[in-house]
Amino acid sequence: MPDRGGGPTGPRIRAGRPTRGVRTLLMTLGVLAVLGMAFTMFAGFWTDWLWYRSVHYSSVFTTTLWTKIGLFFVFGLLMAVAVGLNIWIAHRLRPPLSAMSMEQQSLDRYRMGIAPYKKWLLLAVTALVGLIAGASAAGQWRLWLMWVNGVPFHQKDPQFHLDVSFYAFDLPWYRFLLGFGFAAAILSLIAAALTHYLYGGLRLTSPGARATAAATGHLSVLLGIFVALKAVAYWLDRYGLAVKSSDFKATGNWTGLRYVDANAYLPAKTILFCIAVICALLFFATLWRRTWQLPVIGFGLMVLSAILIGGLYPAIVQKFQVQPNEQAKEAPYVQKNLKATREAYGIDDAKVTEYSGQSSTKDTTKLRDDANDAASIRIMDPNIVSPTFQQLQQMKNYYAFPTNLDVDRYSAKDGKNGKDQDTVIGLRELNLDGIPKNNWINDHFRYTHGYGVVAAKGTAADDQGQPVFTESDMPSTGDLGTYEQRIYYGEKTTTYSIVGGPQQEIDYTDNNGEKTTSYQGGSGVNLDNPINRAAYAVAFNEPQILYSGAIGKGSRILYNRTPKERVEAVAPWLTIDGDAYPAVVKGRIQWIVDAYTTSNGYPYSSRTTLGDTTADSLTAANNNRAVVAQQNQVNYIRNSVKATVDAYTGEVKLYQWDTQDPVLKTWMKAFPGTVQPRSAISGDLMAHLRYPQDLFKVQRELLTRYHVTDAQTFLTGSEVWQVPDDPTNKSGSAVPPYYLSMKMPDQTQQAFSLSTTFTPNGRDSLSAFMTVDSEAGSGDYGKIRILKLPTSTTVDGPKQVQSQFNSEQDIAAAIRLLKGGDSDIEYGNLLTVPLDGGLIYVEPVYVRGGGLKYPLLRKVLVTYEGRTAFENTLDAALDKVFGTTASTTPPPDTGTTKPPASANPTVQQALSDAQKAFDAGQQALQNPNGPDWTAYDKAQKDLKAALKRAADAEAKAGKSGTGSKS
Repeated sequence: MPDRGGGPTGPRIRAGRPTRGVRTLLMTLGVLAVLGMAFTMFAGFWTDWLWYRSVHYSSVFTTTLWTKIGLFFVFGLLMAVAVGLNIWIAHRLRPPLSAMSMEQQSLDRYRMGIAPYKKWLLLAVTALVGLIAGASAAGQWRLWLMWVNGVPFHQKDPQFHLDVSFYAFDLPWYRFLLGFGFAAAILSLIAAALTHYLYGGLRLTSPGARATAAATGHLSVLLGIFVALKAVAYWLDRYGLAVKSSDFKATGNWTGLRYVDANAYLPAKTILFCIAVICALLFFATLWRRTWQLPVIGFGLMVLSAILIGGLYPAIVQKFQVQPNEQAKEAPYVQKNLKATREAYGIDDAKVTEYSGQSSTKDTTKLRDDANDAASIRIMDPNIVSPTFQQLQQMKNYYAFPTNLDVDRYSAKDGKNGKDQDTVIGLRELNLDGIPKNNWINDHFRYTHGYGVVAAKGTAADDQGQPVFTESDMPSTGDLGTYEQRIYYGEKTTTYSIVGGPQQEIDYTDNNGEKTTSYQGGSGVNLDNPINRAAYAVAFNEPQILYSGAIGKGSRILYNRTPKERVEAVAPWLTIDGDAYPAVVKGRIQWIVDAYTTSNGYPYSSRTTLGDTTADSLTAANNNRAVVAQQNQVNYIRNSVKATVDAYTGEVKLYQWDTQDPVLKTWMKAFPGTVQPRSAISGDLMAHLRYPQDLFKVQRELLTRYHVTDAQTFLTGSEVWQVPDDPTNKSGSAVPPYYLSMKMPDQTQQAFSLSTTFTPNGRDSLSAFMTVDSEAGSGDYGKIRILKLPTSTTVDGPKQVQSQFNSEQDIAAAIRLLKGGDSDIEYGNLLTVPLDGGLIYVEPVYVRGGGLKYPLLRKVLVTYEGRTAFENTLDAALDKVFGTTASTTPPPDTGTTKPPASANPTVQQALSDAQKAFDAGQQALQNPNGPDWTAYDKAQKDLKAALKRAADAEAKAGKSGTGSKS
């Protein structure tokens, strides 16, 4: 039907038209608004480019940018052409003018209304769908780069015998293309149908045929394309079964084909593919037949087949073939899942060894000696003693330590024993909440960095229960030698700083007063350029950056300052570990960051949610300790990259760690030159690399089920373990793994390890103990050892051991004394160490007492095969448990030669009086006639006085000791 124009228009009404001055003002404001929005977008782009150039990873920015731009324009143009072309074709195929029905008369108004704007409307519609499609495609830049650069795994799936790279790199991209094709077909179909309806090609209420032959042919072709795409979807679904997740009651989360998939769904998908191809051909045939009859019948058969063949038939197979003999039917597929899952998570070489759980040695002297050799037992808990570091080594309120400190290995300065020692380490990072006065200059120019490392022996405490510092004071001195102590980049440094200009920075304070400095690290973005200043003023929403006199020649802005942020930015294709840790390497403080490559497309490997498996009692209690990629579901993971971030210059280096990982090789092809080879890792850095906690937590969660290698045992669920809850607190979350230098039964010497325990599902006894060798330079690095306890006997698990500690009458009485007054008890890490067939548990106990706001080590709990000790020192507790003193062990390294406080008769008498006072107070509260508050008040005063006498006696004894504090 030809377009109809409107009638003649009358003269334009000019009344109320704005004056020229108002129009000019409005136009000016409009131009300024457009320019403002344009500059805002430019500021974001420009500051990103400047930052990537400053860290020497501009290739990451440009590769990502051009990939996004290419995808945006290619797929945006494809969508716009597809929709626009079909609108144009529908308009060209419109029928000629005919007798007007009521339906066409009502549509005529719309046709006349859009007639003058048809071209503009067509451009607007195509541009809109093109922009949406382009933006969606640009977000798939990772899929594109993996598809283009994918390298083979050289491993084939057991069902289709395709290389794993097809599922990891190719199939996700094909699914995106398929989804894009469906979207284009549907939008084109809707746009064409509306155009045909508007111009009379489709008639809903008019007499005669409901559609013209041209409209029928056009829409049939589009429907044929849609059905053809559905055929492709059925074909790809066949391969998708290898990475399909489902709930399998025998094993829980499941990935891969089961019996019903291989014998019902797989042939069903093939049959449906053939039906869809035939149905698509029938739709295309309407170009000649001009009738909907056959394609509609074909489409109905396809839908019916999808219900019967794709839904009902598999349900029948599951009900009548699988369920009556599930284990026999599923066993071959479970075996494939076991093999693939263990390979994908790097646990296929986990060594499971039977362990009796009971000692066979009766020689207590030998056991006592072996206890010293079994592990360098760490009594300084890095998750407890941060407030102690803060109190003793903070120096200024504008410094702070992280809530959780880290454990590393360092050699003693005097080289004693020629061995590394487990060391608790933390950095004095900048704490803006503690500066004397908050204002823009102080927050961003004056207070810019932290200062110095503080480290303490992990295996020792002094006579006051304080850490034995090996690096301390301001500036820090000790075993670590000379190094750059300024910390411009750290975990707590979350705001920007402007450095290097006319404004001097607070450096540190010593006995000679406050020192100032000016940053010479060379990192950050130069603000000499007014365009840069304007861009950052907009990007950071801080106008003062543009005009402040504190910014001048040499001023540089530092931001993205946490190690995690920097590594994520330069390698957006990596998943970052939740815990970066510092190390002093060749005179520099380096943050070491573990990074992972992951995939969700490893066939037959079961999926896990990283955020769930890496959560534990530490992440629950501490918001600063992050979990990995909260919602990411993966079924393949490798610690493929070790990254470092210089705490002074912010320099980021990425090192290839897993040289065999095909996912990393793919990304290295996509971003050449960004990852250095493993050979570039220096020996000094290698000494501080360790096995990452988050990978270990993922692996231990999988090993609760996948330690079993036999399908029948796996299906019964009789060997399922669980990670126990942390018994030292009430968070109800999993116990974290612990770093500890220890010796497993098959090792000849101690190795720095990461360990955890397992309990049977739903029970508290111990079922297994697991370690992984964390010494990066050793040949056994990454070797997982599991000691499996017998199921015929019961060995106490962590919760039972903690209950045993708390229920011992003498221990309970001592703890009540420690809690006297306003003191609080904190339990440290409950460490488990294999010893001569049995297991020794060690737990430090800390007290926050009186006016002290920080924990001090006061007692050590030790238990071994039912024998428990609660003493002032680890050695005393071990001596009591084994009933003998070590024959070859040197004196405990506590930083003092003072005897334990329990040997002091004055202290003993004071504690006895304190116990009596405590009992008297409890008796007063339990008076049959109601609490006797007078007696209770007197008892509390007596208790306080007794505790004070004990503390004074300990202090006096400490002053008279012959040792000196380290």
